[in-house]
Amino acid sequence: MQRNKTLLQSTLCGDNVLILNKVFEKKLITEREYNNLKSINKEDVEGHVIKLVDKIMNKGDETCQDFLHLLQTDEDIKTTYPKLKNIQLSVTRSLPLPIQASSSNEGGIQPNGLCVIINNETFMDGKVRRGTNNDAESLAKVFSWLNFRVLMCKDQTKDQMVQTLTCFASLRDLSQLQQLDVKEWSNDVFTDLQGDPQHGDAFICCVLSHGTKGVVSGIDSKSLSIQETITTFKATGKSPLTGKPKVFLIQACQGRQMQRGVLSEDLQADDSQSPFIPEDADFLVALATVEDYKAMRHPIDGSWFIQSLCEQLKERCPRGEDITTILHHVNNQVSLKEGFIQHDRAKQMPEVRFTLRKRLVLSPQAGSP
Repeated sequence: MQRNKTLLQSTLCGDNVLILNKVFEKKLITEREYNNLKSINKEDVEGHVIKLVDKIMNKGDETCQDFLHLLQTDEDIKTTYPKLKNIQLSVTRSLPLPIQASSSNEGGIQPNGLCVIINNETFMDGKVRRGTNNDAESLAKVFSWLNFRVLMCKDQTKDQMVQTLTCFASLRDLSQLQQLDVKEWSNDVFTDLQGDPQHGDAFICCVLSHGTKGVVSGIDSKSLSIQETITTFKATGKSPLTGKPKVFLIQACQGRQMQRGVLSEDLQADDSQSPFIPEDADFLVALATVEDYKAMRHPIDGSWFIQSLCEQLKERCPRGEDITTILHHVNNQVSLKEGFIQHDRAKQMPEVRFTLRKRLVLSPQAGSP
């Protein structure tokens, strides 16, 4: 964008209102920024466009990349600004290239990878996490639509969870899968495992359980550290997942406190390259709530976090949005929800952290999930 800034600005002056509206529709700017740009006084058309382009550039590489993609793909924009085709808009090396989680060969489309769900519903102390099966099915539907092979392990103790994670991290000893009673999502139901699983371009792990600060619980109420869960998949010279994105979605409380609502007006490194990557690279962990707080789950509809995640994936994956962008929308949607527990007003704030080195884009199959 820096190289072509002057050309872009002069070209987009042809209809400054259209490009402003398109940028807002794609959520590259906030509503407040949109209103501010729209109501600028004492500026000519060129001045409006200059301020818009500067605003985009100040938002960083990812927003710049999304803006260039918009200019290249939107039919209204291509029709309105035909001179854009004469401008070199290809993304330079300084911008992160996306990991497109989609593989194919002459035999047809292959699964992007595995989505493994650990779904703890009934605990040994008699407690039942009502609504969790709805979460599991929602995840299975959306990730199978995103061309993942979806497997589920139900009601596991802490040791069984460790065994499951260790098995799927390497897939070297597949005989363990029978002991773990792994089920597979097929024809809208969980059924017996259909053949040996294999790793693909990405790995998704969903843990649905109780939890406290920094841990999730087995059905025996023993705690498994979330950090230990992630460490199982660290990059090694022998791991089939080294260099591939590994996404962990954790639906579990992280404490006993209740989130309260507060009033708000408005809800670089060097370029040297190495053949080695850090062992902690390529992870994304999305937690239903921040530390010390509860995560809300409806006994019929399922949890706020998982249901919002599935909704946003269905809406935004067909648009080509990457997983971190989608999780920003999940964070916002969940933060706006409100419930009551024993007459107390309840809020929830998910947390996302990642070491992904590239954008992860999940490509859906044709049709609805």
